[in-house]
Amino acid sequence: MTVFKNVAGRASLMILLVLSPLHLSPTQAAELQRYGYEVLERVPQPRENFVQGLQIVGDSLYVGTGQYGESRLREYQFPAMTLSREVALPAEIFGEGITRMDERIYQLTWRAGKLLEYDADTFELLKTHAISTQGWGITHNDSELIYSDGSHRLYFLDPTTLSLSRTLQVTLGSRPLPRLNELEWINGEIWANVWQANQLVRIDPVSGEVRAIVDLRGLLDPADRDATTDVLNGIAWDARAEALWVTGKRWPWLYRLRLHLLP
Repeated sequence: MTVFKNVAGRASLMILLVLSPLHLSPTQAAELQRYGYEVLERVPQPRENFVQGLQIVGDSLYVGTGQYGESRLREYQFPAMTLSREVALPAEIFGEGITRMDERIYQLTWRAGKLLEYDADTFELLKTHAISTQGWGITHNDSELIYSDGSHRLYFLDPTTLSLSRTLQVTLGSRPLPRLNELEWINGEIWANVWQANQLVRIDPVSGEVRAIVDLRGLLDPADRDATTDVLNGIAWDARAEALWVTGKRWPWLYRLRLHLLP
C-alpha cells in the first residue's frame, strides 16, 4: 500500500483499516492481544519538540526532533526535564529517530540518506553513514541497530560496520503493516508507532508478526491541542522503573502508562 505524507486524511483512514481486526481470520483475531491504558503520571515537555525519537537511559531522556531548520538532538535530566545538552542539525536536514547504544547515539534523517553517529557524552558528531532508504524510527536490541523507513520493513544493522544484516517484513494477520515509525525495544519485542494511527504495535522480532495492539485513542485531551499539535509519536521504556512513557509531535506532555488487556 502506497500512501504519501501529503495526504494525511486518506493515510489516517487507510491505516485505521489496516489495524482493524475485520480482515483477520478467527484464529488470528483470537491470538492478537489488544490493550487499553491508564495514565499514571504526566510530565510536561517543551511544546516545540516535534518528537521523532525518544529514549530513557538512566536519569537521561534523549529526544530527537524533526522539521527543516528545527531538527535537534537533545538530552534532558528526567523527570525534571532540565536541558543538559543539545545539538542542532543543518537546516537542510530533517531529523528522525534516535537511539543510544553503549557510548554512541544514532540519529536518522528523513530523506538525506544519512545515519548520524554521535559521542553519547559530548554529542560530538563522529561519523555520517550512508543509508539507501528513508529514515523514520530506530532502536536496538543490544546487538543490532533496528530502523524503519515508513514501509512495512524493518532493517537490522551491525553496529560495528553499520552493514545490513537482515530485513524483517512486519505483518498484521496476512497483510503487510505499513507506516512503521518510531521504535522501542521492550522485553524482547519491537514496539512501534504507526504513522497517523493512535495505536502502538508490538512486533515479534523473528517472524515480524504483530503480537498485540495498544489502543491509545483519547490520550491527548482536546483542551491540550493547538494549531501545531501533530500525531502520536514517541515510545520510551524506563528499564529501571519498568515504566512505559509515550508522547507525540508537539505534545505538551509525556505520559507514563499502565496497560491492561482488553476482553
